[in-house]
Amino acid sequence: MCGISGYYSFNNQNNKLEANLRAASGQLSKRGPDSEGFFFDENIGLAHRRLSILDTSSAGSQPMTTDDERYTLIFNGEIYNFQLLRKDLISKGYSFQSSSDTEVLLKMYACYGSECLQYLNGFFAFAVYDKAENELFIARDRMGIKPLLYSFDGETLYFASELKALLEFPVKRELDHSSLRQFFQFNYIPTPHSIIAAVKKLEPGTYLKIKGKSLQRKAFFQLDNKTDATVASLSYEDAKKKLYEHLDESVRLRLISDVPLGAFLSGGIDSSCIVALAAGHTKNLNTFSIGFKDNAYFDETYYANLVAQKYNTNHTVFKLSNDDLLAHIDDLLNYMDEPFADPSLAAVYILCKETRKKATVALSGDGADELMAGYNKHRAEWRARKGGALNSLLKYSKPILSALPKSRNNKYSDKIRQAYRFSEGLNLADRERYWRWCSYLSEQNASELLIEKGVQKDFLQRKDEILRFLDDDGDFNDVLRTDIHLLLPGQMLFKVDHMSMANSLEVRVPFLDHNLVEFVNSLPAEYKIDKNLKKRILQDTFREILPQELYNRPKHGFDVPLLSWFKKELNGLIMNDLLSDDFIEEQGIFNYDAIRALKQKMMSSNPEDVHAQIW
Repeated sequence: MCGISGYYSFNNQNNKLEANLRAASGQLSKRGPDSEGFFFDENIGLAHRRLSILDTSSAGSQPMTTDDERYTLIFNGEIYNFQLLRKDLISKGYSFQSSSDTEVLLKMYACYGSECLQYLNGFFAFAVYDKAENELFIARDRMGIKPLLYSFDGETLYFASELKALLEFPVKRELDHSSLRQFFQFNYIPTPHSIIAAVKKLEPGTYLKIKGKSLQRKAFFQLDNKTDATVASLSYEDAKKKLYEHLDESVRLRLISDVPLGAFLSGGIDSSCIVALAAGHTKNLNTFSIGFKDNAYFDETYYANLVAQKYNTNHTVFKLSNDDLLAHIDDLLNYMDEPFADPSLAAVYILCKETRKKATVALSGDGADELMAGYNKHRAEWRARKGGALNSLLKYSKPILSALPKSRNNKYSDKIRQAYRFSEGLNLADRERYWRWCSYLSEQNASELLIEKGVQKDFLQRKDEILRFLDDDGDFNDVLRTDIHLLLPGQMLFKVDHMSMANSLEVRVPFLDHNLVEFVNSLPAEYKIDKNLKKRILQDTFREILPQELYNRPKHGFDVPLLSWFKKELNGLIMNDLLSDDFIEEQGIFNYDAIRALKQKMMSSNPEDVHAQIW
């Protein structure tokens, strides 16, 4: 795991941009604390920060150049099938000076060019400079596990693993108002856009090629509704067997490491499946959980301990208080380089921080919910599509539900909140319902927070692009495909990548092996969800090897005591500084009447979920 940055200029600005590149590399120090390297040629500069995982010797250092000095590579990620690819290259006459996957990737590109991407199993963002052709090639992995951002001003292409590094180059810093509006709906900014208008996120499964004054962008992987007919026709029992085989192989590949390795264990089905399989391939597996001293409702360490005991792992539990979470707020927000409002950032940050004390690599259960319908919104969508008397009743109950207290603060008000959102969705077409249930604020409420109103056309174009897989008469699998393109890279993977890299920890996600993803994508929707189960096939596949206590219990997720903090510990910062009259008006971005209303509601006797908007 590493950090990369670089530039390619049409105007041979090498001397002018060297200092910028060194500053950009400095911003990536936590991604690569072990070493730093640079490469410069007439119109190009490449920088690499290394976190040593495979072949920790200097032979694996980067930038790495072929013996004939034609190709130079900088690489962030892991290629899990590199040993198999290495054998193929040796049979073609290539030789190796290291045991690293980096050298294999470099020579795969030398051998196959852009076609090498079809052979890679892993997660990556990398750049290769071809000196003979004066050409730069940049690619991002199929699922978007590793980030890569770029900016092109017509004369120079800049790129980096993080926005904070990219902004060390002379990139125009102009706010993207459409992105800001999307942020207030989703709590994150969907790919390919960023908070800066001139900066884009390279889409998953896409590469850029720049030569002369031509910039080419091309997708090499696209998950769509063209499913594998052989997989789609499998019986449920046969599909379960195949799922087990795919996930077991994915876990096995992701246990390759030359440094200490462990696994996150939350007590949920997803991470428990990963630990159960990993324990079959390695002895003395290290596992890590977090518990919450002040939030017993969200503490699932009892279930994590059951799995750890069953598979005899070296289990460590980090028990956190609200004060522990609050103490890390500044650190984790300072590491984020664009607005991102998932409150679970704090828990993920501390889990990574504590895990890094004992391991450099950790396996995670991320991705299963998006692949196999694990969210409450998936159950709601399934019920909405099935119809029935209850739907008819709730569809017309919106006026009554709107008058009742709705928040996550207690079980009663949370049920009303869920019923209201369900009623909202029942009154919408499939595409609009999906959009609303992915959003924390309605389009109208998000727009009311902002002064800039001239972005409607651009906003709607982005919306259409996000919803491109959804048809009003489409299959439920279209919903999951849209989640994989929207939610995974935009929220889940972005969060885990940034919080792990803030602590120099590599996190691997077995559920997102592309072979497994393509297999699950081809399965009938009813294998993934029915009236009784979310993630049906995953739960049934592993039912015999996991503790039964993990089944038939509510999924609690995690919540941060934001309302309490905003009324107490953070009240002065929020009320008198960040959301003060003078500061809001000076920015000229937000509608202060709307901000004032939020502040007043927060201090009222019925704040509902206003603290989430303030966060």
